[in-house]
Amino acid sequence: MIDHMSLVVSDYEKSKAFYLAALEPLGYELVMELSRKEIPNLPFDKGCGLGAHGKPDLWLHPGASVVPTHIAFRAATRDLVRDFHEAALAAGARDNGPPGLREHYHPNYFGAFVLDPDGYNIEAVCHDPE
Repeated sequence: MIDHMSLVVSDYEKSKAFYLAALEPLGYELVMELSRKEIPNLPFDKGCGLGAHGKPDLWLHPGASVVPTHIAFRAATRDLVRDFHEAALAAGARDNGPPGLREHYHPNYFGAFVLDPDGYNIEAVCHDPE
């Protein structure tokens, strides 16, 4: 099981605002923000941890090397998948697949895909029947 992940982003403030807005329907919020002031040997100038229920599981930090990545966030309901997609588009994402069934994965796979400001493929998915 994955505990947390990090994304290198080209525009830290823009990406932080994007993820806070896009993942808000899934209960995500800013849990902490760190800099070299707090951690002198931090390999980047600053970074933030986003998560639900006070536990950061998505870390963002600025950098020059953006690598194509796909991340799927689990949603408790299909309506939350729709809410994620709407919030992400409103926050500046590009649509990469509207909310809907993806039965080629399994009969109840309901997902929505967007491209974030760096082109990362971000998904919300619900595996439960409606």
